[in-house]
Amino acid sequence: MFMFIEQVMNGLQYSALLFLLSAGLTLIFGIMNVVNLAHGSFYMVGAFCAASAAAITGSFFVAMLAAVFSAAIYGLIVERLIISRLYHRDHLDQVLATLGVIFFTNALVTLVFGRSPPFMSIPSFLQGSVPIMPGLSYPVMRLAFIGAGVIVAILLWLLISRTRIGMLVRAGADDNEMVDALGINIRRLFMIVFGLGAFLCGFAGVMAAPLMAIEIGMGEKVLITTFVVIVVGGVGSVRGALVGSLLVGMTDSFGRAYIPLWMSTLLPPQYSDSVSSSLVSASIYILMAIVLLVKPQGLVPAQR
Repeated sequence: MFMFIEQVMNGLQYSALLFLLSAGLTLIFGIMNVVNLAHGSFYMVGAFCAASAAAITGSFFVAMLAAVFSAAIYGLIVERLIISRLYHRDHLDQVLATLGVIFFTNALVTLVFGRSPPFMSIPSFLQGSVPIMPGLSYPVMRLAFIGAGVIVAILLWLLISRTRIGMLVRAGADDNEMVDALGINIRRLFMIVFGLGAFLCGFAGVMAAPLMAIEIGMGEKVLITTFVVIVVGGVGSVRGALVGSLLVGMTDSFGRAYIPLWMSTLLPPQYSDSVSSSLVSASIYILMAIVLLVKPQGLVPAQR
């Protein structure tokens, strides 16, 4: 029972990270029709800037500001200089261009921060564990990560469904040419959406930095999983990103915990380790395949 509850919490924490990354990316793909492989680079920039700011000031709040604004500003620069020239190009050009941004960003971060991976400790007010049920405690930092994901999900829902910007975002996802014809500056809307996505990546970076290894290329490692989330949830849908994040996060968490146990009871020891390792790695892709067979547009596709 304790193992099940712990895996639920781990799944929620991983889901929060995936949601912060996928919410902005699904809007960029759904509204701007841009395949942005460099999205994970903003996550890396946020993590590195957060660790550097924390090392200099000792303040987690300053680290958070450094992460979100550095990622957002870098995202806006990339959008103005590169992405804005790709809106009317095909996806192959977008893939190649944003792949180049990944290599450039990795080299730039190495030049600025050096080759030694920085370390960011858990802030003092988020250290330790708290009991979530009799006999089971859970780290405060991970609970804060889950809470941050919930708060961001609520704020995004309010932004998209209750504000003028959200109305334009929904209209742009449906028909950006008509929005442009009505006198709305569609380029400015695209810039806002792209900057919001980079901002969320920076926030994900500062929340993940005390828990995960900060290293060059860390954004690419989670990018593929983020695309799986978008496919499962539905392209262009923030609600889909939330549903997809929960499903993928839980599948990954429970797969890592239970698949080795199941394989050890079904297969001889010399085969169980390799088979279970392969199944754990493939679990989220099996989930994606099942979802695509049932609902090719994703579980919660964007409403048109």
